[in-house]
Amino acid sequence: MCGRYSLARGEAPWSFAEVRLEWNGQARYNVGPMQRAPVIRRRGGRAEIDELTWGLIPSWSRDTTIAARCINARSETVASQPAFRSAFARSRCLVPADSFYEWQAEGRVKLPWRFLRKDATPLLFAGLWESWCPPTEPERPVETFTVLTTRPSGDILPVHDRMPVILSGSAAADWLDPEKGAEQLLQLCVPLPEGTLRRYRVTPRMNSVAFDTPECLLPVESQAELF
Repeated sequence: MCGRYSLARGEAPWSFAEVRLEWNGQARYNVGPMQRAPVIRRRGGRAEIDELTWGLIPSWSRDTTIAARCINARSETVASQPAFRSAFARSRCLVPADSFYEWQAEGRVKLPWRFLRKDATPLLFAGLWESWCPPTEPERPVETFTVLTTRPSGDILPVHDRMPVILSGSAAADWLDPEKGAEQLLQLCVPLPEGTLRRYRVTPRMNSVAFDTPECLLPVESQAELF
């Protein structure tokens, strides 16, 4: 799964294909489920960036309890799962990040690793978004998103058995294209080539989602494993 990531660029432009979007948000070092974060989506024929809540609530849901179980969508089943199939067909988005975290068990403790591109360029996760109307306040829709996952690349496999679907260039543009069919979209949901990412250990303090400081990004020197 992908349960934490960073967006430490803060105020910065985001680019994919021929699209360039300005984002004037706050730098985030430990984005977690049920928190608000920016996504890129197509609205009115153009790409735009908006803040949504991480943890998808399908439009048919009676309440918000499903959100915690829908922070990720498996790409292998996304087209058929009731919670995701409608959003997959019509409400896709990109989730900007600059790294993500996974945990590895060592004895009784789980230690976090940070994954980022070797060239430190930004990441765009494949995502879905939904608009849900609370029964008591139908005039105030809640917009949420989820991150798609796929099988791990060789860079991830020593630590975890899943990774986020990461897109770039034309693949990112295709993901937002309303004319693309399910077969074309699912062909995009593959791991990055081995050797694209690097990893290193980071502080266990970030096991708490409340810990959101630049320290989250720093290697733990005594345990760092770089490649």
